[in-house]
Amino acid sequence: MYEDSIAFPHLHILLKHVGKRLMIGNFSIAFYGIVIALGMVLAFIFIMKEAKRVGYKQDDFMDLFIFGIIFGVIGARIYYVIFSWDDYKNNLLQIFNIRGGGLAIYGGIIGGTITVIVLCHIKKLNFWKCADVIVFGVLIGQICGRWGNFFNREAFGGYTDGLFAMRIPIDAVNRAQDITAEMKANIVTVNGIDCIQVHPTFLYESLFNLCVFLFLLWYRKRKKFDGEIFFLYIGLYGIGRSIIEGLRTDQLLLPGTSIAVSQLLGLCLFVGSAAYLWFGHYRRMIKEWSKKE
Repeated sequence: MYEDSIAFPHLHILLKHVGKRLMIGNFSIAFYGIVIALGMVLAFIFIMKEAKRVGYKQDDFMDLFIFGIIFGVIGARIYYVIFSWDDYKNNLLQIFNIRGGGLAIYGGIIGGTITVIVLCHIKKLNFWKCADVIVFGVLIGQICGRWGNFFNREAFGGYTDGLFAMRIPIDAVNRAQDITAEMKANIVTVNGIDCIQVHPTFLYESLFNLCVFLFLLWYRKRKKFDGEIFFLYIGLYGIGRSIIEGLRTDQLLLPGTSIAVSQLLGLCLFVGSAAYLWFGHYRRMIKEWSKKE
């Protein structure tokens, strides 16, 4: 075990040297940024192919993608800063420093969705049909982006000695406030290096998103109405994130409460999307019955 190692002891996996930055001469790039950029590229490629499949102009989706990314990142940062205001109120310039992380996916979804709604209105495109395409890009970005948390040693869960326990040197943790008393009480010393064992919640969420992506990929040609894929994504991600969020030690909380914002929002999105999907299928059945009569 080294200061920059990451291990999964019960899976017999030891990654000896996992840096946070890629050095190219005197220039360094954060792996967090590289992973997010990779996710954007893969998302762009998939969205362009899917847009062509459903009969839309790729140029229109290029605009949706570019502006959606820009305002999605802005929304993700604003959301994070709002619910972490104590970390920024005495150093406002840090608000603009996103190289080390600090992006909240729900803020990105909100910012990106509003942007796409506006652009679809301007371009006279069917928002729900476009949303059914774009969610695949969002999922690809999430699947890849969570691995940025892996390199940063952040967004992990509480102490565990379970099968998927991740072991990291305590001094390598990105934010000291994410280390709980239970982690400190169960420190494992390897080769003189004190390590904590935690739930790799970034991995759980990445794999969960992959499952959602594969399911929606299978279901997209079977959808019954425009917007169905979008609301399936919102509902599935909402409930999955609510469960995984309960394990994390870096939860963004509603001010003055112990309520995790992502859990509350996730449950609301799940209920809302379930209601909309029920309504969509009910409305479709009514139309079919009317035609038969």
